[in-house]
Amino acid sequence: MSFGTEPQDPDATAAPASSAKLLRVLLVEDSPTVLAHIREVLQTQRDIEIVGEAHDGEQAVTLCERLRPDVISMDMMLPGMDGQAATEAIMAHCPTPILIVSSSTNRGELLRTYKALAAGAVEVLEKPNGRQPAGEWERRYLTLLRLVARIRVITHVRARLQRPVASSAPAQKVRQVLALGASTGGPGALMQILQALPAPAPLPVLIVMHINAVFSRGFAEWLDGQTAHPVRYARAGEPLRDTVGQVILAPPDAHLVLSQGHLQLSLAPPRHSCRPSVDVLFESLASELGGGVAAALLTGMGRDGAQGLLKIRRAGGATLAQDEASSMVYGMPREAAQLGAAERVLPLTDIGPTLIALSGMAWGGPTT
Repeated sequence: MSFGTEPQDPDATAAPASSAKLLRVLLVEDSPTVLAHIREVLQTQRDIEIVGEAHDGEQAVTLCERLRPDVISMDMMLPGMDGQAATEAIMAHCPTPILIVSSSTNRGELLRTYKALAAGAVEVLEKPNGRQPAGEWERRYLTLLRLVARIRVITHVRARLQRPVASSAPAQKVRQVLALGASTGGPGALMQILQALPAPAPLPVLIVMHINAVFSRGFAEWLDGQTAHPVRYARAGEPLRDTVGQVILAPPDAHLVLSQGHLQLSLAPPRHSCRPSVDVLFESLASELGGGVAAALLTGMGRDGAQGLLKIRRAGGATLAQDEASSMVYGMPREAAQLGAAERVLPLTDIGPTLIALSGMAWGGPTT
């Protein structure tokens, strides 16, 4: 399962037996029309119970603490405390899986959505717009809501991000690139790692982040604003050496690969239902640079990136995976650990400093 893509769980939409525990949902939405539609969709499901409805962020936090729902359906544009602030408060005081139901056409709402994802929200779905085929949005909403409800979430307070302690281990090889792959939970993980890296970074940083193409517009801009690093999407044909000191993201719906020293974009079929795919990038880096790569596979559903990380390790590169305790979803990094693809499985707070040590960078503390 990749962040923002079609769930790969064939049973995700199947209602459980009548004896199963009901899925308790808190609805947070200030639009009467959208709220009525979502309410109607949920009321058709025998396994779902709407335990409360909130029309602003403060009410959402209060009801979450009182009702302790299994999952929250969260709007972003709310009066008073908006959805981003409500998400941060909920994840700090009563951690609950959150599905964001947001508009992709409003720049302000997009930026709030990225911040909410960084604060611990699990998934995002575009609001119904009337252009989808009949029943498609409703089916996807129910699938994602059930899937999000299964995620084990942890207390996540951005203000409590720990100051990393830099490793004193010497770099064993000359590195030419840092590479990161992430899915569900990735915005916050990427932000924390990039804040730990010195700016300007002496190496290119290449990233594949699974995110629905509808919500990808503005993601590079948001990530750029969270750190001192320039962040942008890759351009086909640019030399890797010209991207030193920059953070380069795979663009929406295109694989990012390194070929003959140049970044290229590919419309080859998705891998693990993902395009861009972490595996595709990692495999190209292993083939081109071998031991010149330091790569980390971060939180996310599914198994994308594990085989690619293994190829980097076999080619002599340095490989890391995020540990279970700090991962929102221990899927992709778990696959890497089970394959023996990761030399080290580390908490998120240690990954940035370890990449610094592996690449021979000097460290002066988090950059913000």
